[in-house]
Order: sequence, then C-alpha cells, then structure tokens
Amino acid sequence: MDYETVGADAFGAALRGIGLNLLVRDVPAQVDFLRDVFGMGAHRVSADFAILTYGTQVMQIHADGTYRSHPLLGLLPETPPRGAGIEIRLYDTDPDTAAARADARGATVLQPPTDKPHGLRETCILCDNGYAWVASLPKPETRQGT
Repeated sequence: MDYETVGADAFGAALRGIGLNLLVRDVPAQVDFLRDVFGMGAHRVSADFAILTYGTQVMQIHADGTYRSHPLLGLLPETPPRGAGIEIRLYDTDPDTAAARADARGATVLQPPTDKPHGLRETCILCDNGYAWVASLPKPETRQGT
C-alpha cells in the first residue's frame, strides 16, 4: 500500500488485527519525535493526522481536534501526562541509541537502558504527550545464535 496516496476509505478498510491510534496535541511535533528517536517512517503528515510505520507495523496519530465529536476527547486530562498507564513497546529498537537520541532532544528518559531479567535490554522514554515508549532488544546473551 502506498501510504502517501491511499485514500482514507481504502486505508481504513485495509487495517487488520490490533491498531494503535494516539491522540496528541501537536501531530508534526509527535511525528518528529518518533522519527528522530525511534526511526519510524511517517506518511501523510499534517496538522491533523499522520500514518506511522515501524517495521511492518502501522499506527496512526490524530490531533485532539479531530475527535471533537467523539466521546473520548472529553476523557483526556487537561494537563499531562495523558498516556499514563500504557507502554508502547518497540521490540526492534536499540535502547541505548534511542535513549541517547531522546536525551539529545531533551525528552524524559524515565528509565535508562537496563538489562532486564526477562531477557531484554530496554529503556523507557516519555514523549511530550506523556506516552511511555519502551525501546528494547534481546540482551546479547539471549539473542538467537549467540
């Protein structure tokens, strides 16, 4: 699918499985963060909407105003963090690189890169919208073939 030219109806009809859609105050700023820190692909970026890709996964970002007639908008907190309680896990992102990029941007590295007992090295980074992004890779000793 060509994310740059696909129409909204065809894009929506093609979505399958579990989808992720985040409501944010500033779509272009959120897209810049995700591209810079995690290397995500960004398509159809506007003030209202963006399609993001991470490997073969697709997610969407919508500006708060696009939900003005949706009941979810009334549940958003007036002050951050709005994403409390959700972790968005990016299993194919080097945590050390992501933490360094986030730190360089002035983002909050909630947890520095750490080797965890469940076999992953991970970091937890908060974006300006308060969502927790967890970048991780298998620890070297648990990676396949090592």
